[in-house]
Amino acid sequence: MSQLVALVSGGIGGLGTEICRHLARSGHRVIAADLGARSERIAAFRAEVEEFRNDIFFEALDVADHAGCAASLADIVARHGPISVLVNAAGITRDTSLRRMSEQQWSDVITVNLDGVFNTCRALIDGMTERGFGRIVNISSVNGQTGQFGQTNYSAAKAGMHGFTMALAREVAKKGVTVNSVSPGYCETALVMAVAEPVREQIIANIPVGRLGKPCEIARVVDFLCAEDSAFITGANIPVNGGYFMDF
Repeated sequence: MSQLVALVSGGIGGLGTEICRHLARSGHRVIAADLGARSERIAAFRAEVEEFRNDIFFEALDVADHAGCAASLADIVARHGPISVLVNAAGITRDTSLRRMSEQQWSDVITVNLDGVFNTCRALIDGMTERGFGRIVNISSVNGQTGQFGQTNYSAAKAGMHGFTMALAREVAKKGVTVNSVSPGYCETALVMAVAEPVREQIIANIPVGRLGKPCEIARVVDFLCAEDSAFITGANIPVNGGYFMDF
């Protein structure tokens, strides 16, 4: 099979950037799709992935805008080729207790984290099924499995992603398309490292392996699920959380 095009929504950032790197190392032409408003952020990303300048490309994409997302993806396909691998990593938080949560804080998180998955998948799924090949990996969260204080919006969106993943996996299983999710635990990302040290130490104390995860450890699992020979895994959720939450 010729070089496959992979698109990573939320491709700029600790985890998204690491996923882009792993997919590029595996031979993909990678589209790092993210909001295009902050030019300095885009420039910093391009410098960070300079060694992959012939394999990783930035494209502006707002996953929260249904019509705009579809139009942007159609343009990306026209310029880069059909997208065979989709990683939905775009996400935001608006943390507060439900008693203090505004409708805007609720809808912002649901729109980006859950509607965004619908928007990208809806725009790309027909092409994948028509070609008889596709890999979709949705980045969820351990908090979509356990819940988290102050994250009713985020936990609901990430839990909803699990249901979406399993349902779509059933719909396209016979078309050569797999759909899976990965649920990271607490990792060395800017968001977690910004937490006050005493709080971070308490988080680590509750992780059986005794440390935070590394973005590369999440990206390795995503890369595995995107491989051509991972065809018998679909509808699955892979937890990567250091034992923080265990289930079967």
